[in-house]
Amino acid sequence: MAANTATAKGQPSGLRPLFFTEMWERLGFYLMLGILLLYITDSERGGLGFSTKLAAEIYGTYMAFVYFTPFIGGMIADRFLGFRRSVFIGGLLMAAGYFCLGVRSLPTFYAGLTLLCLGNGLFKPNISAMVGNLYAPDDPRRDSGFNIFYMGINIGASLSALLSAPLRNLWSFNMAFTAAGVGLLIGVVILLLNWRSLAKADRQTERSSEDISFKQVITTILLPAGAFGVIGYFIGGRIPFIQNTIGAITFGFIVGMLPVITYFALIVRRASPTEKPGLTALIPVYVAGGAFFMILHLSGGLMTVFAERNTDRRAEWIPTATEFYAQKAMPSYFSNADAELPRPDERTLLTVSAEGEAMFGARILSDQLVASLGADPSLRVLQAEDAAIPVDQRFLACKVVADSDVKITTGADAHGVPTTAAKAVEGAQVLDEVLVARPIDGRDVPVLLVSPATREAVYLHTDAGTPTLPPGKYVRLINAEMLTGLLNPLFVVLLTPVVVAFFTRLATRGRAVTTARKIFIGMLITTASLLIIALGASMGHDGAAKTGMIWLVIYYLVITLGELCLSPMGLSLVTKLSPKRLVGLMMGGWFLSTSIGNKLSGFISGLEPTAQIFIILAVAIFGVAGFIFVMLPRLDAAIKKYGA
Repeated sequence: MAANTATAKGQPSGLRPLFFTEMWERLGFYLMLGILLLYITDSERGGLGFSTKLAAEIYGTYMAFVYFTPFIGGMIADRFLGFRRSVFIGGLLMAAGYFCLGVRSLPTFYAGLTLLCLGNGLFKPNISAMVGNLYAPDDPRRDSGFNIFYMGINIGASLSALLSAPLRNLWSFNMAFTAAGVGLLIGVVILLLNWRSLAKADRQTERSSEDISFKQVITTILLPAGAFGVIGYFIGGRIPFIQNTIGAITFGFIVGMLPVITYFALIVRRASPTEKPGLTALIPVYVAGGAFFMILHLSGGLMTVFAERNTDRRAEWIPTATEFYAQKAMPSYFSNADAELPRPDERTLLTVSAEGEAMFGARILSDQLVASLGADPSLRVLQAEDAAIPVDQRFLACKVVADSDVKITTGADAHGVPTTAAKAVEGAQVLDEVLVARPIDGRDVPVLLVSPATREAVYLHTDAGTPTLPPGKYVRLINAEMLTGLLNPLFVVLLTPVVVAFFTRLATRGRAVTTARKIFIGMLITTASLLIIALGASMGHDGAAKTGMIWLVIYYLVITLGELCLSPMGLSLVTKLSPKRLVGLMMGGWFLSTSIGNKLSGFISGLEPTAQIFIILAVAIFGVAGFIFVMLPRLDAAIKKYGA
């Protein structure tokens, strides 16, 4: 019996390989997303040492374009490459992007992000289209098939944090990015092994003469958007107010979106009387989707900053057998810790200049600094592969380069405090790899190179009762990405049946909740989640003290409920309220609204995660909820009119 026959009891054979291909791709995507901002800002574990504001701008721009490119990638697959080839090429591009991120240099960093955006554009929309093509339009297995497929997304997202944490705890950020690339290649291999059996999922999409052509997309959407974006960038770069607030890149992106928004507005305005109600009803759907994902995707930005810097992440409860899941606290963690938290033995901190601290944080040392340290009789400069070095402390090993190959840059953080960053110039030759240690109690203990200011901050909030850690021991922490990257997909898996059962029970009692009202409820729940995390931030005095992890757990529990009410409903309404000839284009509108929300998410992530910021966001989302509430009658009427 044919796989797409409605009477078949099992799912189509092609669903399994697509499930695993998507699972591996999402694992790589969320692994990278969970640690991207940490990598850009980190100055203690081999990160790039950028300011939070610049990191947030990079993060927001990446997230914007990674959701913008599927709009183009779907059309390329539909008109030129086909779905299988597009997914294959997209997977290879993304794997190459992750491998680029696996090399610690700025050219490979930016090249990696570019390749990821291009690859995702070809991969993401087309693998979902292949799943849909496995079923006939009236096949009752379609919904359950997509439920299974989306379970792969959440499994991959959940596994991402479980994989990235030990990789960067034992090795480095770059090793974690490389692992994401390996995962992508596994997904591509699965696709290739099932290439022939997936031919039925690669059928041509039906098109009509009224469909917008790819040439029209280029000339009427992309080129004007690009021209406006470039003009906006250069104008924003010359206006001090913009430079000091949202930045030239964000301003250029917003200006670049104006022709796109205008284009979609003209589509609605020029639509026929039979099409206009549905298209008009999509406006609040787009607004809700963009606003929601602006908040949800703070996970990789503002919420990551909150988790990393302002959250009490002590994890002594992690079993010794899984020690690699316990991150070792670096000096910056103690700056706002309470007096009860044990501090490092002072002998394990070596005071150097701010430049020396920056080099150590980047895991590079100049040959001059190494020679100076080696001349100190109280220190030992060990080879990185020395068998005496515990495996869990080899992440402190540093590459040695010529002094002339080290570039030091200075700046200021969000509070105006001077910052120093170091990097090796491109093409610098690695002369050696060493670990600096100090003999303590008859054994070599690795030391951390810190500036006088950092050393003072470590012991600032201590008193006579503050305990001291044994030399070579560290406070054990749970990784920030385990909070911001694991909780949401885990709660999606756990809460989906609960939410479905809840709304099903209401329907059986004659109190069915309309799709539009579910979106409204989702926005209210999202507002509540922001107020919860605002309360948590205030309990920590906006970073002056640590906030308990429980606040993040509750936040993700609540916002996931909002997501389950809103996100699936938005996607469903876009496909049902759009005229058949415009479904692909209007789905592109959903991606574009998400893209704009993501760019704003990046801007917000450059701010401090204070209670005030969270309250402002809550008010904004509540305002969107009010807009949806006002539009409910029009939305419900359109849904009823089109049988959605």
